[in-house]
Amino acid sequence: MLDDHTVLVTGSGAGVGLGIARALAADGAHVVVATRNDNGADAAEQLRARGNRATWVRCDVTDEASVRTAVAESVAVTGGLDALVHNATSSASSQPHQLAEVDEALFEQHWSVSLLGAYNCASAAFDALRVRGGTLLVMTSPAGIEGSATLPLYATMKGALRGFAKSLAREWAQHRITVNVISPLAYSPAMTAAIEAEPAMEERLARRIPLGRIGDPEGDIGSAVSFLVGPRARYITGQTLGVDGGHFTSL
Repeated sequence: MLDDHTVLVTGSGAGVGLGIARALAADGAHVVVATRNDNGADAAEQLRARGNRATWVRCDVTDEASVRTAVAESVAVTGGLDALVHNATSSASSQPHQLAEVDEALFEQHWSVSLLGAYNCASAAFDALRVRGGTLLVMTSPAGIEGSATLPLYATMKGALRGFAKSLAREWAQHRITVNVISPLAYSPAMTAAIEAEPAMEERLARRIPLGRIGDPEGDIGSAVSFLVGPRARYITGQTLGVDGGHFTSL
């Protein structure tokens, strides 16, 4: 389905991002694993070991020059860019906090990866995406839709990403570029660590999901991403797709 596609995925060295990269690669895309850390090199090697096409580029989404270099390398290696998936999020995103305790440094850490990162990705990829009428995807979460008492900064950034994407979808429609949002609920390193610390949490969470299970990063989230960046979703833009087993049913 994606044999002629190049897709750059930020934050794809592990967790949901790696699951997305695996699904895209399995569907035929040349996946550009874009990570700040060296784990991206290992992730790309894993994909190639499966017989898929993958390239690693070092990319710090908070640094505009770094993102532009990653996009340029993607185009140089593969000949173009069909989609960019901004999956990277702050390493502090799963750490509980209260707004009254937030200092400027913590706010900057959240904002720079989520919102500034999305802006850097969009501005860096625009020219390449315009050539092929491509796709930009960003990630939200239930916290970004309904708020969170324990992760208010994370919720704020994820909510703002929806406004960013919906506005950009209107602006870029004339260039045949689609812009959408995915709200996933799936296993991640942070969730796995929390479950290991409190095993009963897994069953409690699964009971709250109508389909009765926590999502798989590759089979569930990755397959949805693959659809949205592919040829069958070219009339879908400005939308938020909940890939969460029915956990949140009003977007």
